[in-house]
Amino acid sequence: MENFHQIFTLLANQEGIGLNLDILETGLLNIIALVGILIYTGRDFLGSLLEERKTTIVKSVQDAEDRLNEAQKRLSEAQKQLNQANVVISEIRNETIATKKILLDSDADQAKKDLKVRFERALATFRSKERQIFLEIKQQIILLVLKRTVTRAQQTFGPKERASALITETIDKLEGDLL
Repeated sequence: MENFHQIFTLLANQEGIGLNLDILETGLLNIIALVGILIYTGRDFLGSLLEERKTTIVKSVQDAEDRLNEAQKRLSEAQKQLNQANVVISEIRNETIATKKILLDSDADQAKKDLKVRFERALATFRSKERQIFLEIKQQIILLVLKRTVTRAQQTFGPKERASALITETIDKLEGDLL
């Protein structure tokens, strides 16, 4: 802010801003001569620097284009490989699904066979137990019938007189049938 005030103070002391039209005093000719000499003498030097810079820039641009083309080729190859990998992955998935189905069918068939064998064994065991129980019941019925028969025979033939009479009567019937 102080510099700003100093500029206005200087301008006020110098009696304002004005245009100096004296060419020699302003040094305009000196500046023009200096620029002309620099251009004349530095043309070859500046020309070679500019030409070298232009060559470097063109080469850099060409290298960048070459790298871009190479990158595009690699990108294209990578996309092809990605597509091939996706195809292979798809095939592997399909094969995996088919294998799973085959294994599941095989497991289901094996499970059916196992169930059939177990059912047949259970059925055979059931029939065996049924026969065994039937035989046991038959034996118990026979035993009960024999016990009742023995009991009735004892009741019927209990007294000896009755037994002798029955035997005699039976013999007589048999003799009558034979004659």
